Amino acid sequence: MDIILVVFIALLAIVFIFSAVVTVGQGYEFTVERFGRYTQTLTPGFHIITPFIERIGHKINMMEQVLEIPTQEVITKDNAMVAADGVVFYQVLDAAQASYEVNNLTNAILNLTMTNLRTVMGSMDLDELLSKRDDINARLMNVVDGATQPWGIKITRIEIKDIAPPRDIVEAMGRQMKAERDKRAAILEAEGLREAEILRAEGQKKAIMLDAEGRREAAFRDAEAREREAEAEAKATQMVSKAISEGDPQAINYFVAQKYIEALGGFATSPNEKLVFMPMEASSVIGSIGGISELFKDLGGKAPASGKRRPSVPNAE
Repeated sequence: MDIILVVFIALLAIVFIFSAVVTVGQGYEFTVERFGRYTQTLTPGFHIITPFIERIGHKINMMEQVLEIPTQEVITKDNAMVAADGVVFYQVLDAAQASYEVNNLTNAILNLTMTNLRTVMGSMDLDELLSKRDDINARLMNVVDGATQPWGIKITRIEIKDIAPPRDIVEAMGRQMKAERDKRAAILEAEGLREAEILRAEGQKKAIMLDAEGRREAAFRDAEAREREAEAEAKATQMVSKAISEGDPQAINYFVAQKYIEALGGFATSPNEKLVFMPMEASSVIGSIGGISELFKDLGGKAPASGKRRPSVPNAE
């Protein structure tokens, strides 16, 4: 009988010890209840509680967790039916609130996110829904995080994974995109043709300007040449007139012979067929040429001291 009592006391002591010792792992917190009422929260490490009076109420995971949002259908502002799903990242900050302020924490977060997902996406057009996914994530996180603060949790991120419009809307969007690209291609082609025409017109304009500039320069040089030729002619006429006034008959012969030969050269170089009748004797031309030769002799040799001039060559009869 004594041995049985000792064994019973030993077993009771062992049960008492195991009931009093509590070890909390890293990343977790345990709530302690005394007669069913919350008293404290145990952090990671070794703890001792009062057996049979205190017990562990809830074991709360304090690490960041991920919750999948199942696919659900949403009607947008412009009455388009789309299917959307996503994920929620959350972390428990207060183990007591997460344990006693809400029943079934994960289910509460899931339903709250789904209802707000429909609300946010239903207030937007389809185009906004497809192009402003970051705005949807931000609005959802603000709403859900504000609603879950009394539960002692923090919503860190909400991400929309997929938004699937109906097939007919996808096909219509594809046609619209193709039409838009064709429009941009036509605009770019028209702009290219316009630029080419502008460059071609500018090139023609510059060519005309350069041609006009060349003609003006040529006309200026022709006028300058004619002016110099006229000056030379006037100077030659002045010299001949001076020689005639000084009594030099060779100057008259030179002047007459020059004009005579120029006139004959003009007749000879005319492109028209002609038959020229000479109304003067050939001896007159020969006499003029003889006068020119005498003039060159006078210019090449020295004049006589007596001032007498040499007789001209007699005209051939």
